[in-house]
Amino acid sequence: MNCYVYRSNKKQGMYLYLAEKDDFSSVPESLIKLLGDVIFSFEFDLSKERKLVRAESEEVLRIMKENGYFLQMPPPKNESIESSTSLLN
Repeated sequence: MNCYVYRSNKKQGMYLYLAEKDDFSSVPESLIKLLGDVIFSFEFDLSKERKLVRAESEEVLRIMKENGYFLQMPPPKNESIESSTSLLN
């Protein structure tokens, strides 16, 4: 499945995955308002075998098929700090 990823300009670390480029018809209006303007980031081929950093690919595929989109939330604040600290060591 082709996957098109958009980042929120309001919420750092929040990404919206769509199956069709620029097709926001399945995204609730309340979510569109929360995200603000979204900026296209990249596209990739999403499959069950694909490794993702913040989510399980099978779960993303399932949710995209059910809802027409997937919302990737930003990492918890303490996880961001731990990741940054590990990079320094």
